[in-house]
Amino acid sequence: MFNKILTLLFIAYFSCFALQAQSIKELEKKRKQALNKLEVTNKLLNETSKSKQSSINKLNIIKQNILERQQVISNINQELNTINLTIDTLQNERNKLYEKLEKIKVEYATLVQKSYYRTNTLSYVSFILSAENFNQMFRRIRYLQQFAEYRKKQAEEIKETTALLVEKEDILAQNRDKKNEVLCIKQFENQKLEYDKQKESKMLNDLKSKEKKLIAQQQKQQKTADELNRKIQAIIDAEIKKENKNKNSKSNQTKIVLTKEEALIAGNFEKNKGRLPWPVEKGFVSGKFGIQKHPILEHVTTNNKGIYIQTNMGADARAIFEGVVTQCFSVPGSNNAVIIKHGNYRTVYTNLTSIYVKEGDKVSAKQKIGKIFVDEENDNKTEMLLMLYLNTTLQNPEPWLAK
Repeated sequence: MFNKILTLLFIAYFSCFALQAQSIKELEKKRKQALNKLEVTNKLLNETSKSKQSSINKLNIIKQNILERQQVISNINQELNTINLTIDTLQNERNKLYEKLEKIKVEYATLVQKSYYRTNTLSYVSFILSAENFNQMFRRIRYLQQFAEYRKKQAEEIKETTALLVEKEDILAQNRDKKNEVLCIKQFENQKLEYDKQKESKMLNDLKSKEKKLIAQQQKQQKTADELNRKIQAIIDAEIKKENKNKNSKSNQTKIVLTKEEALIAGNFEKNKGRLPWPVEKGFVSGKFGIQKHPILEHVTTNNKGIYIQTNMGADARAIFEGVVTQCFSVPGSNNAVIIKHGNYRTVYTNLTSIYVKEGDKVSAKQKIGKIFVDEENDNKTEMLLMLYLNTTLQNPEPWLAK
């Protein structure tokens, strides 16, 4: 029974520690993932550092940098809370083990003392032979055996408890070292966050003094975006009408009549919502879908028909799912664009320079389809627009992409 109880205690202890260790490792992994995202915006900031002038592009990168650094600090705080909880648990368990060890040692010392007393006053043989009858002699033999076994178990328990204490102290030391390491990282990130906030504040003030220039810039950009949206919508409407006509369909011309193969691709596309790869290897959403406030100008909004994704110089655009290229075209002011069909879904990739695919090509997920334009006149801004259509209806692509 003693051995079973001791085994259960060991299992319970190591299971508890394993869960805590796993939790800390998972949080450490999340922290490193957040730091990897932060490296992307740090690199983009370095690419814009050649120009000392303030710009909306720089401001957006700094804002993203602040958000990602705040996420890093939040992950660090979770990690520290878990480490502190682990340390407290370990300290409580260690203290209980010390109390238990002292108690066992006292009991063991008493047993040894009693055993020594009996050995010097009456030999074990004399103790057995002095029994009044056979039953009493048998009970005395059994008593001596149990006494010896108990002493041996007490000695084993002292040994096991001491080993557990050594293990506990070692784990405590490891957790204290990890806590100090994470605290140093937190201090560094807090300093960088404060620096970024100061930089953001200064840039906001600089840009607010250029309101007229920003309004003219915004109007020009919106005009270009509207022209691009109209052309894409017209192309997709024409594609669907042509496809339905070729299939001799009498259905609504704004909805695709799917073949079995197209239906399968569309179904797989839908099943992978929230897991689709990004159209760039590294980057962040610099402009969200729908009506968005201007970062500087009050009462000015933009109506984004897709999501803008900013990435590093020289980056390629990638297909987010398997499909067929239906269009490769250009729009003045927006460079080139590619449309890929996934059943009754279509994805549109714009602001490309070189295009690596042609109409009719079958592409796979993550396949490179073109190089993203680098705007040297705007801090080397490298940004693409991703649009998503279900038949002729625009969708927000962001929820479809992997987190």
